[in-house]
Amino acid sequence: MSEHVGDEPEDEQDDGAGEEDEVIFPEREDGDSAEPELSDLEKAHKERDRMRDQLLRIAADFDNFRKRSRKEIEEVRRRTIEDTLREVLPIVDNLERAADAVDAATEVSAVSDGVRMVLRGFDEVANRLGLKRVPGVGNQFDPTCHDAMQQEETDQHAPGTIVSEVVPGYFLGERLLRPAMVVVAKPVSGGGGQTGDGAEDGADGDE
Repeated sequence: MSEHVGDEPEDEQDDGAGEEDEVIFPEREDGDSAEPELSDLEKAHKERDRMRDQLLRIAADFDNFRKRSRKEIEEVRRRTIEDTLREVLPIVDNLERAADAVDAATEVSAVSDGVRMVLRGFDEVANRLGLKRVPGVGNQFDPTCHDAMQQEETDQHAPGTIVSEVVPGYFLGERLLRPAMVVVAKPVSGGGGQTGDGAEDGADGDE
């Protein structure tokens, strides 16, 4: 009877020791605490990178917009100058004709001087705006800036040489504003006399 009673405390002692050795931690509902922190950091980095890329795109778009706006302003300014000069050029043509007509009359030399003074003033303004005259008489015909109104048979000039200028042409910078209307030399042919007479008759008829 005494032996049976002595065994029971030993079993109880063993059970208590087992409970002390085994440590059970309650499982977190949200899992390991280190993993969410790392995930949140990665999300923050991605968001930072996304916002940085977005800001870089906005900056690039703004820079392109600024450059495009500057080009558009320059284009508007250039076209405004072109339109203005197109309106002025006929006046210049008339002034040149008037100056040439009054040169022969000595009593109106003052008028001629005045007209030419106006032309010189216009030339100064035109040069500041970048207006340049297309090469004319004595130069070779260039289809990119000359319009051939007719050909003239002559042995005084090489074929393709501009022998007279009907209407002067102009460049605005490197851009052709108006082509020059010219008469171009061509070789004298066997029937050149008749062709020349016909051209002269046509010119007389036009007059």
